[in-house]
Amino acid sequence: MKRFLRNARALSPVLSNVLLMLIAVAGMSIAITASYVITGNLHDTMGERFIVEDIWFRSGEIRIYLRNTGKVSIRIAAVYINHTSQSFADLTMEEGEHGWLNVAYVWSAYTVYHMNVVSSRGTKIADYYRSPALSQ
Repeated sequence: MKRFLRNARALSPVLSNVLLMLIAVAGMSIAITASYVITGNLHDTMGERFIVEDIWFRSGEIRIYLRNTGKVSIRIAAVYINHTSQSFADLTMEEGEHGWLNVAYVWSAYTVYHMNVVSSRGTKIADYYRSPALSQ
Protein backbone atom coordinates (compact mmCIF):
# COMPACT_ATOMS: atom_id res chain seq x y z
CA MET A 1 0.00 0.00 0.00
CA LYS A 2 2.85 2.36 0.78
CA ARG A 3 4.31 1.66 -2.60
CA PHE A 4 1.03 2.67 -4.33
CA LEU A 5 0.80 5.96 -2.43
CA ARG A 6 4.42 6.83 -3.26
CA ASN A 7 3.81 6.42 -6.99
CA ALA A 8 2.37 9.87 -7.81
CA ARG A 9 2.58 9.28 -11.56
CA ALA A 10 -0.42 6.90 -11.46
CA LEU A 11 -2.56 9.21 -9.33
CA SER A 12 -2.25 12.27 -11.61
CA PRO A 13 -3.86 10.72 -14.75
CA VAL A 14 -6.76 9.33 -12.70
CA LEU A 15 -7.52 12.71 -11.14
CA SER A 16 -7.23 14.50 -14.47
CA ASN A 17 -9.65 12.03 -16.09
CA VAL A 18 -12.18 12.43 -13.26
CA LEU A 19 -11.88 16.23 -13.44
CA LEU A 20 -12.31 16.16 -17.23
CA MET A 21 -15.47 14.02 -16.89
CA LEU A 22 -16.92 16.42 -14.30
CA ILE A 23 -16.30 19.39 -16.59
CA ALA A 24 -17.91 17.58 -19.55
CA VAL A 25 -21.00 16.63 -17.50
CA ALA A 26 -21.37 20.18 -16.15
CA GLY A 27 -21.03 21.64 -19.65
CA MET A 28 -23.65 19.32 -21.09
CA SER A 29 -26.03 20.10 -18.21
CA ILE A 30 -25.75 23.81 -18.97
CA ALA A 31 -26.27 23.19 -22.70
CA ILE A 32 -29.37 21.03 -22.12
CA THR A 33 -30.89 23.59 -19.73
CA ALA A 34 -30.27 26.44 -22.17
CA SER A 35 -31.79 24.55 -25.10
CA TYR A 36 -34.87 23.67 -23.01
CA VAL A 37 -35.42 27.34 -22.11
CA ILE A 38 -34.90 28.52 -25.70
CA THR A 39 -37.20 25.94 -27.27
CA GLY A 40 -39.89 26.51 -24.63
CA ASN A 41 -40.07 30.21 -25.47
CA LEU A 42 -39.88 29.43 -29.18
CA HIS A 43 -42.83 27.03 -28.85
CA ASP A 44 -44.98 29.77 -27.29
CA THR A 45 -43.96 32.31 -29.90
CA MET A 46 -44.58 29.95 -32.80
CA GLY A 47 -47.92 28.85 -31.33
CA GLU A 48 -49.17 32.44 -31.20
CA ARG A 49 -51.31 33.43 -34.17
CA PHE A 50 -54.14 35.88 -34.60
CA ILE A 51 -55.93 37.43 -37.55
CA VAL A 52 -57.86 40.60 -38.29
CA GLU A 53 -61.34 39.63 -39.43
CA ASP A 54 -62.97 43.04 -39.72
CA ILE A 55 -62.36 46.76 -39.18
CA TRP A 56 -65.04 49.32 -38.46
CA PHE A 57 -64.45 53.05 -38.61
CA ARG A 58 -66.74 54.64 -36.05
CA SER A 59 -66.97 58.26 -34.93
CA GLY A 60 -63.81 58.95 -32.88
CA GLU A 61 -62.59 55.35 -32.91
CA ILE A 62 -61.49 52.43 -35.02
CA ARG A 63 -62.76 48.98 -34.01
CA ILE A 64 -60.62 46.00 -35.00
CA TYR A 65 -62.15 42.52 -34.78
CA LEU A 66 -59.45 39.94 -33.92
CA ARG A 67 -59.52 36.14 -33.68
CA ASN A 68 -56.96 34.00 -31.84
CA THR A 69 -56.17 31.10 -34.18
CA GLY A 70 -53.06 29.95 -32.29
CA LYS A 71 -52.38 27.50 -29.48
CA VAL A 72 -51.64 29.99 -26.68
CA SER A 73 -53.44 32.94 -25.12
CA ILE A 74 -52.76 36.39 -26.57
CA ARG A 75 -52.60 39.79 -24.93
CA ILE A 76 -52.50 42.82 -27.21
CA ALA A 77 -49.61 45.05 -26.13
CA ALA A 78 -49.60 47.88 -28.68
CA VAL A 79 -51.50 49.35 -31.60
CA TYR A 80 -49.88 51.66 -34.14
CA ILE A 81 -51.72 53.69 -36.74
CA ASN A 82 -49.46 55.31 -39.34
CA HIS A 83 -46.47 54.27 -37.18
CA THR A 84 -47.76 56.20 -34.14
CA SER A 85 -48.70 54.44 -30.90
CA GLN A 86 -52.40 54.71 -30.03
CA SER A 87 -54.44 54.22 -26.85
CA PHE A 88 -56.77 51.25 -26.83
CA ALA A 89 -58.91 49.13 -24.53
CA ASP A 90 -57.03 46.08 -23.18
CA LEU A 91 -57.74 42.81 -24.95
CA THR A 92 -56.74 39.28 -23.93
CA MET A 93 -57.93 36.25 -25.90
CA GLU A 94 -57.64 32.58 -25.03
CA GLU A 95 -57.35 29.84 -27.67
CA GLY A 96 -60.14 30.14 -30.24
CA GLU A 97 -61.58 33.32 -28.75
CA HIS A 98 -62.28 36.54 -30.62
CA GLY A 99 -63.01 40.10 -29.67
CA TRP A 100 -63.13 43.77 -30.56
CA LEU A 101 -60.09 45.97 -30.06
CA ASN A 102 -61.32 49.55 -29.63
CA VAL A 103 -58.74 52.17 -30.62
CA ALA A 104 -59.42 55.84 -29.88
CA TYR A 105 -58.58 57.65 -33.13
CA VAL A 106 -60.04 60.53 -35.12
CA TRP A 107 -59.96 59.45 -38.76
CA SER A 108 -60.75 61.11 -42.09
CA ALA A 109 -62.90 59.80 -44.92
CA TYR A 110 -61.29 58.02 -47.89
CA THR A 111 -57.87 57.93 -46.26
CA VAL A 112 -55.50 54.96 -46.23
CA TYR A 113 -54.17 54.03 -42.78
CA HIS A 114 -51.31 51.68 -41.92
CA MET A 115 -52.41 49.67 -38.85
CA ASN A 116 -50.09 47.50 -36.82
CA VAL A 117 -51.36 45.32 -33.94
CA VAL A 118 -48.64 43.83 -31.70
CA SER A 119 -49.02 41.11 -29.04
CA SER A 120 -47.07 40.88 -25.79
CA ARG A 121 -44.81 38.17 -27.30
CA GLY A 122 -44.00 40.34 -30.32
CA THR A 123 -46.25 38.78 -32.95
CA LYS A 124 -47.65 41.50 -35.19
CA ILE A 125 -50.18 42.04 -37.92
CA ALA A 126 -49.67 45.03 -40.18
CA ASP A 127 -51.67 46.08 -43.21
CA TYR A 128 -53.20 49.06 -44.99
CA TYR A 129 -56.89 49.87 -44.60
CA ARG A 130 -58.96 52.55 -46.34
CA SER A 131 -61.55 54.45 -44.36
CA PRO A 132 -65.09 54.81 -45.76
CA ALA A 133 -67.12 57.97 -46.32
CA LEU A 134 -68.19 59.84 -43.23
CA SER A 135 -71.70 58.86 -42.16
CA GLN A 136 -74.27 61.63 -42.03
